[in-house]
Amino acid sequence: MDATIENRLQEFIQSKGLRNTPQRNAIVEAIFANDEHFTADELWDRVKNTQSSSSRATVYRTISLLVEAGLLHEIDLGDDQKTYDPNFVESPAHNHLVCIDCGKVVEFEDAHIQLMNDCAARRLGFRPEKQSLKIEACCEKLRLNGRCENLISARVQGKRLPKKR
Repeated sequence: MDATIENRLQEFIQSKGLRNTPQRNAIVEAIFANDEHFTADELWDRVKNTQSSSSRATVYRTISLLVEAGLLHEIDLGDDQKTYDPNFVESPAHNHLVCIDCGKVVEFEDAHIQLMNDCAARRLGFRPEKQSLKIEACCEKLRLNGRCENLISARVQGKRLPKKR
Protein backbone atom coordinates (compact mmCIF):
# COMPACT_ATOMS: atom_id res chain seq x y z
CA MET A 1 0.00 0.00 0.00
CA ASP A 2 1.16 3.51 -0.82
CA ALA A 3 2.65 5.39 2.15
CA THR A 4 0.52 8.46 1.39
CA ILE A 5 -2.66 6.43 1.71
CA GLU A 6 -1.43 4.78 4.89
CA ASN A 7 -0.51 8.15 6.47
CA ARG A 8 -3.81 9.80 5.50
CA LEU A 9 -5.74 6.84 6.88
CA GLN A 10 -3.82 6.87 10.18
CA GLU A 11 -4.41 10.59 10.61
CA PHE A 12 -8.11 10.17 9.84
CA ILE A 13 -8.51 7.23 12.22
CA GLN A 14 -6.82 9.18 15.02
CA SER A 15 -8.96 12.27 14.33
CA LYS A 16 -12.09 10.11 14.71
CA GLY A 17 -10.81 8.63 17.99
CA LEU A 18 -10.68 5.13 16.52
CA ARG A 19 -7.96 2.54 16.92
CA ASN A 20 -6.15 0.34 14.46
CA THR A 21 -7.32 -3.23 14.26
CA PRO A 22 -5.82 -6.18 12.40
CA GLN A 23 -9.17 -6.73 10.67
CA ARG A 24 -9.36 -3.18 9.34
CA ASN A 25 -5.72 -3.31 8.26
CA ALA A 26 -6.32 -6.55 6.33
CA ILE A 27 -9.34 -5.04 4.58
CA VAL A 28 -7.42 -1.88 3.65
CA GLU A 29 -4.53 -4.00 2.34
CA ALA A 30 -6.98 -6.02 0.20
CA ILE A 31 -8.52 -2.85 -1.21
CA PHE A 32 -5.25 -1.20 -2.17
CA ALA A 33 -3.41 -4.37 -3.22
CA ASN A 34 -4.53 -3.64 -6.77
CA ASP A 35 -6.45 -0.92 -8.56
CA GLU A 36 -9.55 -2.94 -9.44
CA HIS A 37 -13.04 -1.62 -8.85
CA PHE A 38 -15.10 -3.72 -6.47
CA THR A 39 -18.42 -4.04 -4.72
CA ALA A 40 -18.67 -4.62 -0.98
CA ASP A 41 -19.60 -8.25 -1.63
CA GLU A 42 -16.60 -8.75 -3.91
CA LEU A 43 -14.34 -7.31 -1.20
CA TRP A 44 -15.97 -9.56 1.39
CA ASP A 45 -15.17 -12.56 -0.85
CA ARG A 46 -11.52 -11.43 -0.96
CA VAL A 47 -11.08 -11.09 2.79
CA LYS A 48 -13.42 -13.63 4.38
CA ASN A 49 -10.88 -16.47 4.25
CA THR A 50 -7.88 -14.48 5.41
CA GLN A 51 -6.30 -14.80 8.83
CA SER A 52 -7.89 -11.53 9.94
CA SER A 53 -11.32 -13.20 10.19
CA SER A 54 -13.13 -9.95 9.43
CA SER A 55 -16.90 -9.87 9.55
CA ARG A 56 -19.07 -8.60 6.73
CA ALA A 57 -20.07 -5.68 8.98
CA THR A 58 -16.40 -4.74 9.47
CA VAL A 59 -15.92 -4.75 5.69
CA TYR A 60 -18.88 -2.38 5.23
CA ARG A 61 -17.74 -0.11 8.09
CA THR A 62 -14.19 0.04 6.69
CA ILE A 63 -15.48 0.94 3.23
CA SER A 64 -17.58 3.75 4.75
CA LEU A 65 -14.58 4.97 6.74
CA LEU A 66 -12.37 5.06 3.63
CA VAL A 67 -15.04 6.90 1.64
CA GLU A 68 -15.42 9.44 4.45
CA ALA A 69 -11.62 9.87 4.56
CA GLY A 70 -11.57 10.55 0.80
CA LEU A 71 -9.37 7.51 0.11
CA LEU A 72 -12.04 5.51 -1.71
CA HIS A 73 -14.78 6.73 -4.03
CA GLU A 74 -18.21 5.30 -4.57
CA ILE A 75 -19.02 5.30 -8.26
CA ASP A 76 -21.96 4.27 -10.39
CA LEU A 77 -20.97 1.77 -13.03
CA GLY A 78 -24.55 0.65 -13.54
CA ASP A 79 -26.41 -2.51 -12.57
CA ASP A 80 -27.85 -0.79 -9.46
CA GLN A 81 -24.83 -1.66 -7.32
CA LYS A 82 -22.44 0.54 -5.40
CA THR A 83 -18.96 0.10 -6.83
CA TYR A 84 -15.83 1.43 -5.19
CA ASP A 85 -12.76 2.83 -6.90
CA PRO A 86 -9.44 2.97 -5.05
CA ASN A 87 -7.71 4.94 -7.81
CA PHE A 88 -8.94 8.46 -7.09
CA VAL A 89 -6.12 9.25 -4.65
CA GLU A 90 -3.46 9.00 -7.36
CA SER A 91 -5.67 10.06 -10.25
CA PRO A 92 -8.62 12.18 -9.10
CA ALA A 93 -9.84 13.21 -12.57
CA HIS A 94 -10.12 9.87 -14.30
CA ASN A 95 -13.15 8.56 -16.14
CA HIS A 96 -14.64 5.17 -16.89
CA LEU A 97 -15.62 3.35 -20.05
CA VAL A 98 -17.96 0.46 -19.25
CA CYS A 99 -18.66 -2.29 -21.77
CA ILE A 100 -22.38 -3.07 -21.65
CA ASP A 101 -21.70 -6.50 -23.18
CA CYS A 102 -18.98 -7.92 -20.92
CA GLY A 103 -18.81 -5.48 -18.01
CA LYS A 104 -15.15 -4.62 -18.57
CA VAL A 105 -14.22 -1.26 -17.04
CA VAL A 106 -11.46 0.83 -18.61
CA GLU A 107 -10.17 3.92 -16.84
CA PHE A 108 -8.94 6.86 -18.86
CA GLU A 109 -7.90 10.47 -18.45
CA ASP A 110 -8.40 13.17 -21.02
CA ALA A 111 -7.31 16.78 -20.57
CA HIS A 112 -9.91 17.91 -23.12
CA ILE A 113 -12.77 16.45 -21.05
CA GLN A 114 -11.38 18.05 -17.92
CA LEU A 115 -11.11 21.43 -19.68
CA MET A 116 -14.62 21.12 -21.13
CA ASN A 117 -16.09 20.30 -17.70
CA ASP A 118 -14.17 23.19 -16.14
CA CYS A 119 -15.38 25.65 -18.79
CA ALA A 120 -19.00 24.46 -18.57
CA ALA A 121 -19.05 24.71 -14.80
CA ARG A 122 -17.52 28.22 -14.77
CA ARG A 123 -19.82 29.45 -17.54
CA LEU A 124 -22.79 28.37 -15.42
CA GLY A 125 -21.39 30.10 -12.34
CA PHE A 126 -19.83 27.16 -10.53
CA ARG A 127 -16.34 26.23 -9.46
CA PRO A 128 -15.62 22.58 -10.25
CA GLU A 129 -14.40 20.42 -7.37
CA LYS A 130 -14.20 17.03 -9.04
CA GLN A 131 -15.36 15.38 -12.20
CA SER A 132 -16.22 11.90 -13.32
CA LEU A 133 -17.53 10.64 -16.61
CA LYS A 134 -18.96 7.22 -17.38
CA ILE A 135 -19.29 6.11 -20.98
CA GLU A 136 -21.32 2.98 -21.69
CA ALA A 137 -20.31 1.30 -24.93
CA CYS A 138 -20.58 -1.99 -26.78
CA CYS A 139 -17.55 -4.22 -27.06
CA GLU A 140 -15.93 -4.03 -30.51
CA LYS A 141 -14.53 -7.56 -30.15
CA LEU A 142 -18.00 -9.00 -29.69
CA ARG A 143 -19.44 -7.00 -32.58
CA LEU A 144 -16.64 -7.78 -35.01
CA ASN A 145 -15.73 -11.35 -34.02
CA GLY A 146 -18.90 -12.65 -32.41
CA ARG A 147 -16.96 -13.42 -29.22
CA CYS A 148 -15.18 -11.51 -26.49
CA GLU A 149 -12.55 -12.99 -24.18
CA ASN A 150 -13.61 -10.56 -21.45
CA LEU A 151 -17.20 -11.79 -21.58
CA ILE A 152 -16.11 -15.44 -21.50
CA SER A 153 -13.71 -14.76 -18.61
CA ALA A 154 -16.36 -12.82 -16.68
CA ARG A 155 -18.85 -15.66 -17.03
CA VAL A 156 -16.29 -18.30 -16.01
CA GLN A 157 -15.28 -16.27 -12.94
CA GLY A 158 -18.92 -15.65 -12.05
CA LYS A 159 -18.53 -11.88 -12.19
CA ARG A 160 -21.57 -9.70 -12.37
CA LEU A 161 -22.49 -8.67 -15.88
CA PRO A 162 -24.37 -5.54 -16.86
CA LYS A 163 -28.06 -5.82 -17.51
CA LYS A 164 -28.95 -5.61 -21.18
CA ARG A 165 -31.15 -2.66 -22.05
